[in-house]
Amino acid sequence: MDFTQIPQLRHTDSKQFFLLSGPCAIEGEDMALRIAEHIVQVTDKLRIPYVFKGSFKKANRSRVDSFTGIGDEKALKILRKVSETFHVPTITDIHEVSDAAKAAEYVDILQIPAFLVRQTDLVIAAAKTGKTVNLKKGQFMSPESMKHAVAKVTDSGNEQVIITDRGTMFGYQDMIV
Repeated sequence: MDFTQIPQLRHTDSKQFFLLSGPCAIEGEDMALRIAEHIVQVTDKLRIPYVFKGSFKKANRSRVDSFTGIGDEKALKILRKVSETFHVPTITDIHEVSDAAKAAEYVDILQIPAFLVRQTDLVIAAAKTGKTVNLKKGQFMSPESMKHAVAKVTDSGNEQVIITDRGTMFGYQDMIV
């Protein structure tokens, strides 16, 4: 992955890890801007490359009455405003094929949630936008199995792929990170 391909990613020469951080879901403009402002101050001081993360909608919910978002376009516009205000790249989850092109108009990186990382049509739709794609490895997957998800992106003509490893589950309650 060539991190210089991510627009506005600063401090790439610092040899630091890069940080994806922000609210789980975009709940409002004021909250998103306050979070971004604080994290940008810290990451600039420490020279850590930073990507603001916020889901424009949350589709993977345990209950039908759980919060899912404030509206797709409203949340995506907030993500764009964070990027424009603080000159940082942004990332959001996508859950459906139709989300890929829509979200790509507003953010720099499309994230495939762990539960959906094997969904071929979704991964390919994200790859075809030309945006960087972050694949979250499901804890139910072996590390080796991620090569197939990565291949779906690269075989679609997009070399800009990141893997987020969330650990691996071996039986009940045996988490290895």
